[in-house]
Amino acid sequence: MDKNWTKIVVFNMLSFSKKIEYGLIALRYMASLGEGELVPAKEISDKYRISYELLAKVLQKLTKAGIINSFYGVNGGYALAKPPDKIKLSEVIQALEGKSHINIVTCNTTDPESCDIFDRCTIKTPLSKIQSVINNMFNEISISEIL
Repeated sequence: MDKNWTKIVVFNMLSFSKKIEYGLIALRYMASLGEGELVPAKEISDKYRISYELLAKVLQKLTKAGIINSFYGVNGGYALAKPPDKIKLSEVIQALEGKSHINIVTCNTTDPESCDIFDRCTIKTPLSKIQSVINNMFNEISISEIL
């Protein structure tokens, strides 16, 4: 199967949280600027018409995770802490959601206690395979690939 086709299908099938969406918007914008160029959170929220309050929380988490740097003062703002090709999507998800993946099902396909029909479920094995592919993609895809 063509790897690019797989990425398109998986991204269309998944639903990211607002935190992840805002984080990716901000990272993409920072990556589009010159290296080391600072951007205030207000500039990003105004440009993309997104919630400043939620964006500020997202940027704090990305800073704490070492994905971006924050600089205070009149000319302060945020900048990428490393090149976009070194920032993996799984890092961003981990920083913002506390886990490095997004589950495609609510149950755990390996834990009988997580599902009422675990013993007779016919989709847990294929879903487990799909989940594995998605997790691997998140570990491979960098911010530079979504520019």
